[in-house]
Amino acid sequence: MQNRRDFIKSSALAGLGMSFSASSYARILGANERVRVGVIGFSDRFRQSLAPAFAGHSKEMNFAFVGVSDLWSRRRDEAKAFLTGKGWADAGNFSMNRNNDELLDRKDIDAVIISTADFQHAIHCAEAVEAGRDVYVEKPFAESMEDARKALKAVEKSKKIVQVGSQRRSAPNYHAANEYIKSGKFGDVSMVEMTWNVNQPGRWRRPKLVSEIRQEDTDWKRFLMNRPAEAWDPRKYLEYRLFYPYSSGIPGQWMSHQIDTVHWFSGYDHPRSVVANGGVYVWKDGRVNPDTFTAVFDYGPDNDKAKGFQVLYSSRMHNEAGGTKEYYYSNGGMINLDTNKITPEGGLEERYAKEMGMKANLLPTMSLGETARMETGANTGGDPMTSLHMRNWMECVRSRNEPNAPARVGFNHSVANIMATKAYQTGRRVTWDSQKSDIVVS
Repeated sequence: MQNRRDFIKSSALAGLGMSFSASSYARILGANERVRVGVIGFSDRFRQSLAPAFAGHSKEMNFAFVGVSDLWSRRRDEAKAFLTGKGWADAGNFSMNRNNDELLDRKDIDAVIISTADFQHAIHCAEAVEAGRDVYVEKPFAESMEDARKALKAVEKSKKIVQVGSQRRSAPNYHAANEYIKSGKFGDVSMVEMTWNVNQPGRWRRPKLVSEIRQEDTDWKRFLMNRPAEAWDPRKYLEYRLFYPYSSGIPGQWMSHQIDTVHWFSGYDHPRSVVANGGVYVWKDGRVNPDTFTAVFDYGPDNDKAKGFQVLYSSRMHNEAGGTKEYYYSNGGMINLDTNKITPEGGLEERYAKEMGMKANLLPTMSLGETARMETGANTGGDPMTSLHMRNWMECVRSRNEPNAPARVGFNHSVANIMATKAYQTGRRVTWDSQKSDIVVS
């Protein structure tokens, strides 16, 4: 039975020639109404970064946490204690839900933040937008092409606000780099070098929790979603980033951030080809995904192979020398997104240009605007970029404008990740078929 408010809303929509079922939309928000947000997956990432970023803007933006969905009963209890203890949620109106169906059955929830296992992001995003909710979804957007296509189709059909957790898209220094490259002053990008190195034997390991979790306290079958059925494995539940097909590991977790900037700055949505290599060379702990990974990409227009540039991405988890770096090169110099400097370093010198009858075009030394240096390392925590990115999503939920990292952005970084992962697994060169919107293993 409809209450008076719902009746008025449905009547108004009908008068505009629009019809929606109760499951197809969240509440229609007034300008001053509170935006009620559900949490899908009480993860470390959510607790350490997404929640503080949200809380930093929630009072001003009039947003509030009102519920959590997590398959593990312990996580539901922890979510309520954490969020109400911080004063970020009202204990009297905070629901603990065993799964997303229960959470999305709450008609008063307007939006969700998804921070579940890597392979679940796309499907959970599709379910949420189909239920009429706006979404902030962590990266990687998807770990399979099937899931990526399903989620993108659902989002574009729903026209809901979806922000993918590629937070570089909200950082001032990255915006400055994008504008400088697109202005033509940098010259053509000729190569990009990226590294993401740590020395952390416990990275993505959860041995204490693995020893404590019990199958009867969670829902293993629902956790697996569309992955092959297999016997309960607490390591794959809690340490999923080490095990394919639940995660690609390095590509999905780290490369997805950096390769996204290549798409953004260059305007290319996907690589033309990828080759990759690596292995488990140091951390022999039963993991499947590599602790050392290198991929080489070719980018450029599909119809003109004479134009383009190379991207070299490398990452290791057993020696942190070199740290996290992003270098963009042109014939005139480089952009260093670690120091936020544009320099003529490595550019064509006048003496060599004269020998060939050419004109040198060395870049000036300058800063990427008067912006504070943004954290780009592997342990970002509650960093400024995530705060800016979360606020952008919240503003777009209000304004209905497209956010900085819409679903198409997530689809594109997923294509690059999946191509690189397949290249690593097969040892073959992987290309992209734009007509079929699918990868091809040569």
